[in-house]
Amino acid sequence: MKPTNLRSVSASTEVSAGAASSTPTFSWNDVVRVSQPEFNPNDSSNLRGFFDKIKACNRGAELQSEFLPFVVEDQIVGYIHKGFAENLRSFEDVFILSKDNCDGGKLMLHQSLKSADDRTRAVGEVIKCLAENELIPGIRNELFPVTSSYGAPVFFSLERAAAPYFGIKAYGVHMNGYVEKDEQKFLWLGKRSLVKSTFPGMLDHLVAGGLPHGIACGENLIKECEEEAGIPRTLSSRAISVGAVSYSDIDGHRFKRDVLFTYDLKLPESFVPNNQDGEVESFKLIPVKHVANIIKRTDFFKTNCNIVIIDFLFRHGYITPECFGYLDLLQSLKSGDCS
Repeated sequence: MKPTNLRSVSASTEVSAGAASSTPTFSWNDVVRVSQPEFNPNDSSNLRGFFDKIKACNRGAELQSEFLPFVVEDQIVGYIHKGFAENLRSFEDVFILSKDNCDGGKLMLHQSLKSADDRTRAVGEVIKCLAENELIPGIRNELFPVTSSYGAPVFFSLERAAAPYFGIKAYGVHMNGYVEKDEQKFLWLGKRSLVKSTFPGMLDHLVAGGLPHGIACGENLIKECEEEAGIPRTLSSRAISVGAVSYSDIDGHRFKRDVLFTYDLKLPESFVPNNQDGEVESFKLIPVKHVANIIKRTDFFKTNCNIVIIDFLFRHGYITPECFGYLDLLQSLKSGDCS
């Protein structure tokens, strides 16, 4: 097989790390073709492609000075772009924009909003208005907890689509489903539905979902397993919690501060995933070594999925200390505030 131009493979699917709107045109045949060792036989120990994917999820660090802290009960719970904050001035019974000559100012909630329920309701009404004016697209009708760190008190709940506009910590559960056969490991990959509002048609690992308010990670994973891949509780309950990865990404007015709890699930050879919620177009079982090649050589994956799979590659021995940059890449898996 004669290698083709790697740049053309990536460019045809290039999307932003935010809410991608362009629709990629690659097929499973393209995925399999580019994953083959002979497609680029000289990149087996080169980690540069992995570093590029980590960088794509951690843009804009130099722009953080453009954001104001969002403070609730003296705790910083998020960051909001100074330009976007101007949209909140007219909601003076909900938000207060203070100016401080020392620290540049901050965003706070009105002191009359004492309880979590009152805050959730009031902020929700503001989000609804902003969405109607197309300032916050893609409303999900799903609430994320607003907190200073994981496990800390929840001050209120915020519409998921608004999370990056208020720079709150957002949490998710991501699971790699793998199969062992013929002394080789394979990963089940999904291809996202073309009607998804974010990253349509891109590759995904087997199961992933945001962590809404009021549900534990393990129970949320079991729910997502059933919805996204038709994995029954008898199997999904065997998933092993293996850690977390994090990233920090600034894109315009959006500041994503995400922590993804990672899981592994060893599946029987006979299992075939079956999507239940219409969000996955199809699945394919691919050797882990070939999945690594896809990440290094293309932009086929939804951006944060790359981090989760790279973590899997470390833990299962596919990236070893003999690779130049090993420790730097390992540390970069927690580039965001992992708290």
